Amino acid sequence: METYLVTGGAGFIGSHIVDKLIAKGKQVIIIDNLSTGKKENINQEAIFYELDIRDNLSELFNQHKIDYIIHHAAQIDIQYSLREPDFDSDVNITGSVNLFNHAVKAGVKKVIYASSAAVYGQPEYLAIDEKHPVNPISYYGISKHTPEHYLKVFKELYNLDYIVLRYANAYGVRQDPKGEGGVISIFVDKFLNNERPIIFGNGEQTRDFVYVDDIAWANLLAVEKGSGEIINISCNVQTSVNELVEIMKETIGSSLEAEYQDARAGDIKDSYLDNTKAKEILGWEAKYDLKRGLKETFEYYR
Repeated sequence: METYLVTGGAGFIGSHIVDKLIAKGKQVIIIDNLSTGKKENINQEAIFYELDIRDNLSELFNQHKIDYIIHHAAQIDIQYSLREPDFDSDVNITGSVNLFNHAVKAGVKKVIYASSAAVYGQPEYLAIDEKHPVNPISYYGISKHTPEHYLKVFKELYNLDYIVLRYANAYGVRQDPKGEGGVISIFVDKFLNNERPIIFGNGEQTRDFVYVDDIAWANLLAVEKGSGEIINISCNVQTSVNELVEIMKETIGSSLEAEYQDARAGDIKDSYLDNTKAKEILGWEAKYDLKRGLKETFEYYR
């Protein structure tokens, strides 16, 4: 039986990947330090270690023959990265390199690495494809991009295969509005508590929202397909924050109006990712449009 190590497997996206792997009959080991992951997200059929990716993982790798690593453990708060760049780089860069080193020693076949649209920075053109210049404008963007370089060299030197998945704005069930929460989980929380959502800027800024279930499937496909590739995972759809609020109001039957505040430093005006490569290499495309994804998200939190 193939064995998978999922880092951050108690977290938002990682836990969905674990569930899908176990449903497919795979053996799954989770490492998560529970800083943002939650015990209740842990699939009972997985083997769980409360570890940090910066720890010495030799014992774990000696105990289990790991075939594949799906790497989602990270510091994922952009604003926090701007306040604490040393911590951000320690977790996202040093922690990742530590993991890759262990992977090489243990003869792991392939690493699937969760990267981010944040690596692109201010778009020079839309839709953003994988050839778009990488020019991050936050420390988080830098710390998510750097392990991509390490993986390329690890493959060249030690034949460690990999796929990098750069996610658009992830949302859905189990996302924590108080932790890493994206705009959708924060707005869901507001609407369900009958509070007005807060929009920074005029609300005309656009994003590409991709549902967590679709992201999880992309990870499973990336294990089987592609080699040494960087692939955007997105809906290739541009939605403004104002449109998002209107769809949410319609979904939940709310008449609450948004409250507008000053735009935040470092926020990008428009962003959406081209997903052609995901279709071609992985045979993947998003099954959830925003209305369907929001409906499931609201139902879960209700």
